[in-house]
Amino acid sequence: MAGAAFVVRTMARRGLLVPGPPHRVLKQFGELHKWGFGLTGELRQAAARSPGRVAVIDEARGPVTYAELLDGSARLAAALPWTAGERVGVLCRNSAAMIETLIGATMIGADPVLINTGLSGAQLSAVIAAQDLKLIVHDDEFAGLLGDFPGAVPTSRLPALIAGCPLPWATPPPRPGRTIVLTSGTTGTPKGARRPTPGGFGPLCSIIDRIPLRAGVRVLISAPLFHTWGYAGLQIALALRATIVLRRRFNPADALETLTREKCTALIAVPVMIQNLMEVPDGPMPSLSVVAVSGSALPGGLATRFMDRYGDVLYNLYGSTEASWASIATPADMRAAPDTAGRPPHGTVVAVLDADGARVPPGTTGRLFVGNEMLFEGYTNGAAKELRNGLLATGDLGHVDRAGRVYIDGREDDMIVSGGENVFPSEVEGLLADLPGVREVAVVGVPDDEYGQRLAAYVVLHVEASLHADQIRDHVRQNRARFCVPRDIVFLPELPRNATGKVVKRELPR
Repeated sequence: MAGAAFVVRTMARRGLLVPGPPHRVLKQFGELHKWGFGLTGELRQAAARSPGRVAVIDEARGPVTYAELLDGSARLAAALPWTAGERVGVLCRNSAAMIETLIGATMIGADPVLINTGLSGAQLSAVIAAQDLKLIVHDDEFAGLLGDFPGAVPTSRLPALIAGCPLPWATPPPRPGRTIVLTSGTTGTPKGARRPTPGGFGPLCSIIDRIPLRAGVRVLISAPLFHTWGYAGLQIALALRATIVLRRRFNPADALETLTREKCTALIAVPVMIQNLMEVPDGPMPSLSVVAVSGSALPGGLATRFMDRYGDVLYNLYGSTEASWASIATPADMRAAPDTAGRPPHGTVVAVLDADGARVPPGTTGRLFVGNEMLFEGYTNGAAKELRNGLLATGDLGHVDRAGRVYIDGREDDMIVSGGENVFPSEVEGLLADLPGVREVAVVGVPDDEYGQRLAAYVVLHVEASLHADQIRDHVRQNRARFCVPRDIVFLPELPRNATGKVVKRELPR
């Protein structure tokens, strides 16, 4: 009963229980009962309740209503040569066509595989083989990567397929389509992680309880839709009957203009995007109430600077492709402790365990495990992640303070041992990120003949900045232990990042 009461309270607070025309409300909940809480069900409930509301503002197509989006998705479901149970690749930038493809696939019971637009040709070939893809819907710009792949369908063909389909798909499949999200691939070939379908309103309410997105919000989703966070933003937006604004590529000046022009009050992004927004000198100041980020580490100094400029509107979700979410930091959390990843939302458990699986005291670093109802269903290759008492290993090391706030100390496989001392590169990264003149920084461990391993820092400076290696070492020496001082300082014009903004550390020069 407590869970039901939480759901009702949260839905009421976020405007989801506002009365409407009885026939539309009945149809809305009927669609959810019939189709479930996946992408298809959420679109169908939104179209039933608010058919004339603008669902998507696409930079190429303009506004698309919920009724139009549903009609296009359903006709595409009937038109494309896909079948229930098969995996279908989706290689697209953010667009209404990508949403129609995703929903069309799940509507017939196929499993869409979200492909990172930044993959190399070799990685893409490996994904096609690993996921056994026979059909890939792709933006025209990626035709060269696919070569002579026989099942390639460019998005430029979709309007004709939709227009030529006489009857839209209208029958739920025996099994709902399951979306497969690829891991980032920063350390090798991306793996496919099967995302579960929500069983009710609980997962949505867990997020919007902490991140105050309301029904009908106008939101710019800048995070790539193929990424776990961008995809989650799409799920949330459809459930809220939001107006989703999309741009194919992120440009900070364009994003500020788009937010202002389209009267968006919310932005869903990855941390490097808000860093870039901070560097627009004279851009418009949109009226934002929520800026929600996830996908990579958010430096505490950046969080504070962003809120000083845009107000206390920043929310940071810590999670992963496999765990969905673990904690959410509100503006109040980050004002009190800028480096925190926040607190676990309703229905989520975060545990810090030692090597034997026992919980460690507050303030002690250990392995982070998380439990919630949206843990992934395993990798498509049959592999799984470690589970302890129903909690999933995140692969991160961290600690929890006495106030219940979670902190990420580093990846388990990133920690190095230098001269017998455990060193977390992310700790030094955070310190250097706040050094005036530093635009971005990555710190990694490298082999060392004397100490086993040592730290190397890769630094990108602001255009007008002038720092030398000894100043950077002195800053670390004054604020951290001797073994944290990076011996190697490499200045770069930019860090190698993938399409979701994560630093690809294997591409750093050695």
